Amino acid sequence: MTEICSRSILVEKYRSIVDNQRGHSLVLDLPREQEGDDTGPTALELCVMSLAGCISTIYAVTANKMRMPIEYLEVLVEAEKNPEIGTIGKVKTLVRVKTSAPEERAKKALEITLRNCPVGILFKRARVEAEYTIEVIK
Repeated sequence: MTEICSRSILVEKYRSIVDNQRGHSLVLDLPREQEGDDTGPTALELCVMSLAGCISTIYAVTANKMRMPIEYLEVLVEAEKNPEIGTIGKVKTLVRVKTSAPEERAKKALEITLRNCPVGILFKRARVEAEYTIEVIK
């Protein structure tokens, strides 16, 4: 089993520095309307950012294995926070990819990506309603 570690240190007010114990760190904070200083994303925003980043990474790995060239890849995620459950209840994801490969191959790469994206699997297990679409740019 692979272990993933993280540490968070509260720096000031609601600002924390989180790291992955491998030398990479970032700032988390609350927005001004929640009395933060808005010096970084919130932890929940970081979850949404992680989903976008995971999909783009796994899609690129999948495309490489399929020998499908990528000229441009963008993943846009919109998450809706459900006040009844206090967290994300729904995500809509748009994958934009520019490739010379046929559209069906690009779609197949997304199907494989969604089966293998660890963050997407977490969202699925948390029963977050998800919608995924792909736009192939020629």
